[in-house]
Amino acid sequence: MGLRAVLLGVLAFGLSAAVSAADPVVIRFSHVVAADTPKGKAAEKFKELAERYTEGAVIVEVHANSSLYKDKEEMEALQLGAVQLLAPSLAKFGQLGMREFEVFDLPYIFDGYEALNKVTQGPLGQQLLSRLEARGIKGLAFWDNGFKSFSANSPIRRPEDLRGKTMRIQSSKVLDEQMRALGALPMAMAFSEVYPALRAGVVDGTENPHSNLFTQNMHEVQKHVTLTEHGYLGYAVIANKRFWDRLPADVRVRLERAMAESTAYANRIAKEENDRALEAVRAAGTTEIYEPSAQEKAAFKRALIPVHRTMEGRIGSELIRAIHRETGFESSGH
Repeated sequence: MGLRAVLLGVLAFGLSAAVSAADPVVIRFSHVVAADTPKGKAAEKFKELAERYTEGAVIVEVHANSSLYKDKEEMEALQLGAVQLLAPSLAKFGQLGMREFEVFDLPYIFDGYEALNKVTQGPLGQQLLSRLEARGIKGLAFWDNGFKSFSANSPIRRPEDLRGKTMRIQSSKVLDEQMRALGALPMAMAFSEVYPALRAGVVDGTENPHSNLFTQNMHEVQKHVTLTEHGYLGYAVIANKRFWDRLPADVRVRLERAMAESTAYANRIAKEENDRALEAVRAAGTTEIYEPSAQEKAAFKRALIPVHRTMEGRIGSELIRAIHRETGFESSGH
């Protein structure tokens, strides 16, 4: 029996639970990373706040580390109502035909958190979330993870050092093009499969924020990390729209408050958690951490920023230019 057939069997239950006043509403919140990552901690914060603010009318079950659904399954599970909340990485929305979300995968499009927040916490971000409703999805918030570093088992000092290496990526046409621009060989792979693939040598390296690198023990099988901060990894917290719309209005208002506060918490701790994870990798002594010079980082930018133009036809040139204007990218000399 396929996943769709199984999930259809629980759809009616999920929806009826949402409108029942006698029993608590159960919200299953599934995600693919460890509980001690920024996303994992934010999910637990939402659970705490949602249950407190609704005074027991809502119970949130958090399923971490792909324990309920894996990368390739969770979107379908949400759309069919088998889970009510997800926080997938923004790269995954391309699978739904929502290619505009792949703008977040463009290398060096955000020069730090201040530029990022102008988009995710501003009108452009809200416009993007609202577009999900056509797919039966309610976009609730953006959660940060952080900026990515390259890792491999040989030093990475220049773009040329990645030439010919097989690099794991999320399933994203933009990330595929990014790796090809460096001369690397991209291999899309589910997050839960990355550590064993690195250990077995199926892939040579990958890209991750430091919290993912550390909590998944990837540093144990990667001898070199270079702090390129070349790309952003973030999440959209999303709900099954039919489930969300059928919640009693007072419950929904309280859940929106819990989401707003857990979002502020998530984005506050993201950098702290990544900095802490980087220090833990240093302390482990398994991995050389290299901070590129200004000239070396400029070389990576020269190699990667042309991907913005290459992807215009896929993502939309107007959206890319709107983000450039919002963040000051156009006037910063890129």
